[in-house]
Amino acid sequence: MSTPCSEAAAGLETTPDSDAATFHPGRSDQKMLSFGPFRLIPARRLFLKGDTPVRIGSRALEILIALAERPGELVSKSEIIARVWPNTFVEEGNLKVHVAALRRALADGKAGNRYISAIPGRGYCFVSPVTLSTDSSAVKPQHSVATPLTNIPHPQTRLIGIDDVISRVSALLVHHRLVTLAGAGGIGKTSVGVAAAAKLPDNYEDGVWIVDLTVISDPRLLASAVSSAIRLEISTEDPSASLLSYLSGKRMLLVLDNCEHIIEAVATWVSQVLRIMPHIQILATSREPLSIEAERVHYLAPLAIPHKSSAISAAEALEFPAIQLFVERAANFLGKFRLRDADVPSVIDICRKLDGIPLAIELAAASIDALGLREVAARTDDPLRLPATRSRAAAQRHRTLRASMDWSYRLLTEEEQTVLRRLSVFAGSFAMEEATTVAADPRYTEGQIVDYVIALIAKSLILVDGNRADDRLRLLATTRAYVFKRLAESGELNGIVQRQERISRHRLVPAA
Repeated sequence: MSTPCSEAAAGLETTPDSDAATFHPGRSDQKMLSFGPFRLIPARRLFLKGDTPVRIGSRALEILIALAERPGELVSKSEIIARVWPNTFVEEGNLKVHVAALRRALADGKAGNRYISAIPGRGYCFVSPVTLSTDSSAVKPQHSVATPLTNIPHPQTRLIGIDDVISRVSALLVHHRLVTLAGAGGIGKTSVGVAAAAKLPDNYEDGVWIVDLTVISDPRLLASAVSSAIRLEISTEDPSASLLSYLSGKRMLLVLDNCEHIIEAVATWVSQVLRIMPHIQILATSREPLSIEAERVHYLAPLAIPHKSSAISAAEALEFPAIQLFVERAANFLGKFRLRDADVPSVIDICRKLDGIPLAIELAAASIDALGLREVAARTDDPLRLPATRSRAAAQRHRTLRASMDWSYRLLTEEEQTVLRRLSVFAGSFAMEEATTVAADPRYTEGQIVDYVIALIAKSLILVDGNRADDRLRLLATTRAYVFKRLAESGELNGIVQRQERISRHRLVPAA
């Protein structure tokens, strides 16, 4: 007996020339399932968007058939695995990888599209209305038009302030086989990586493919995630060996997006690929470098902000990418938004307090309709108070600034977390010597604390202040707000503040 999906708004509809009574999920010959802009013909294993075939792997296609044939019903994980991998032991993570690939092909969650709903701990449900009709000769796929060898998505919004960076990254790929885009959370690594890769499909005869690594948490599923992204069916017994065998001799660019949570596994796999496959190139995005031979790291900088907020017109302010981004995103949410000269100081103040980080600026701009410009400016004194995004397409770690920081903080070692918390007492820049004094701990030597600070710099949680000649360090406002709360929760706040105050007094005492 079928189980209805509680979330589903889906139902099986029939067209006038179809006979719903004769439809059986197991016997779909001559039947076509239509939903949104898509058509699915199970008997022919044909999946179309309009008249154009959609390229997905055979297992992702089988999952789609299993769900679309039973719209509005819960299909358990065990049912799907038994159908897609008959007589084979498969870890649940493999199912998640293929469902994620299927969602990307459907653009599920983007522009209001909803197709597949996950029922935690149970299975999946197809929640889009499905129309059943007869497969006829009117369906003529355009086989003569070559499907591009890429899964790079089209940007949903205009990219602002990164044209020069995209050009630099594209130029780096001409000379380097491994390029890593590194930077703080929300700084735009994925946007730059995708945009740079989108310019290059003609350079790689076997395609340009983006691999979203956030869909896996187990490093052992890396090979499965890559295989799914490039639409390759591989052996479940030894997926890594099958993938490497397929890649041998290929000319391909792989964009490994969001590597930081499985950084060791990615570094090991990329090292192996570069060593034995001369025509594979890697563009990685990560909050820290892979730190392997032949890697060229490009750190992304925040968007430029005007140096002054007074005596500057709206037209002058709009020459800066941070202001452009704020105004355009505000207009997206409000329907229209024109920057007035009187608003310029507030908008510059918002962007400056948010350090020119695109994610933070977008969250602030999206709050204007509910809070107003002045209240948004007030809330940026504590960036974590900004409301969550209302975009359903946003990744979970990008829905709030706290979620973005949670993602980074959880990846740190206990020692790195301790040092970072203690450094949050610095409201401005500080020297390495000051950092080791404030973060001092009887459990660590001074040299170890220096190593932890250097590791936090590599992970984009401490910035080297390029505005000073003596390489002073600082925390981004969002990072500082987050870890300062963590410091207060740890019970160490008063003691660490006293250390920092002693350092400040020492600075003010003139040398004898």
